[in-house]
Amino acid sequence: MQKFAPIALFVYNRPEHTRRTLKFLQQNHLAAESRLFIFSDGPKHKSDEAKVNEVRALIKQVDGFKSVEIIERPNNMGLANSIISGVTQLVKEYGRIIVFEDDLISSPFTLRYFNEALDRYQPEDKVMHIGAYMYPLKPEQSDHLAETFFYRAATSWGWATWDRAWEHFNPDVNDLINQFSQEMKYQFAIEDSMNYWKQMRELKWGRNNSWAIRWYASIFLKGGLTLNPAHSLVSNIGHDGSGVHSGINEIYNVSIDPKPVLFFPDLLEEDKPAYEAIKHFLSKRKGSLMQRLLRFLRQQFRF
Repeated sequence: MQKFAPIALFVYNRPEHTRRTLKFLQQNHLAAESRLFIFSDGPKHKSDEAKVNEVRALIKQVDGFKSVEIIERPNNMGLANSIISGVTQLVKEYGRIIVFEDDLISSPFTLRYFNEALDRYQPEDKVMHIGAYMYPLKPEQSDHLAETFFYRAATSWGWATWDRAWEHFNPDVNDLINQFSQEMKYQFAIEDSMNYWKQMRELKWGRNNSWAIRWYASIFLKGGLTLNPAHSLVSNIGHDGSGVHSGINEIYNVSIDPKPVLFFPDLLEEDKPAYEAIKHFLSKRKGSLMQRLLRFLRQQFRF
């Protein structure tokens, strides 16, 4: 097995976002020692072909990594199937993986954080996921948290895992749903402060095809933990209306922490202050009725 985890980057039809994502990845301290696998999904509609081809021309010029391998899908798999297939392929071969999508900019120390955490928690079956994103918590909350901490939910904007954890991923939403009691649904939804259970129901009804909510549910049902930074190491630049699965939204915008992570917890249990801080953010994230109205009007104006 190689020393550093392979990076899987999933791209589609956004050349400018892809270019920025790659630029920041190339600036990571461990980029030159990391293998990069770029999964390029095929066009869903004829109107997507030009942008997909532009992205493919761009990724063929990528350097700055130990190696670059491009996997061009001849047909459109969709994000969920592409990620599930790509992650399954790489963890079988390398035992671990770091995952990025085409709309994430990263700290110069993000790859270092992932690799150190992957090494540190490799033997700990309870730790199933490493996330790099953290919500824009207020300074009076985040400044009092540990530099990294364990939490129950899995964020999908820059993450890493091992084959030993991914083997528990269950893509069958009906099977997942049938394992939840009413109390488990409440805890899964962070005491009803986040719409996670709604996402599960909508997946069942065919209204979304989220791989991420199934991954979180798989972790939750195993009693697993996710490692997270108190200050985000990635920022999502895709909430500008350009993405297939995201609209215009500023709620989750963050400033990236430019410093390396120096602390990792030894105690394998959910951090209570961090849980309460995240729950508070999630419950208040949409703001007052007036703030929601103003945000809606801004979005309509920008659209």
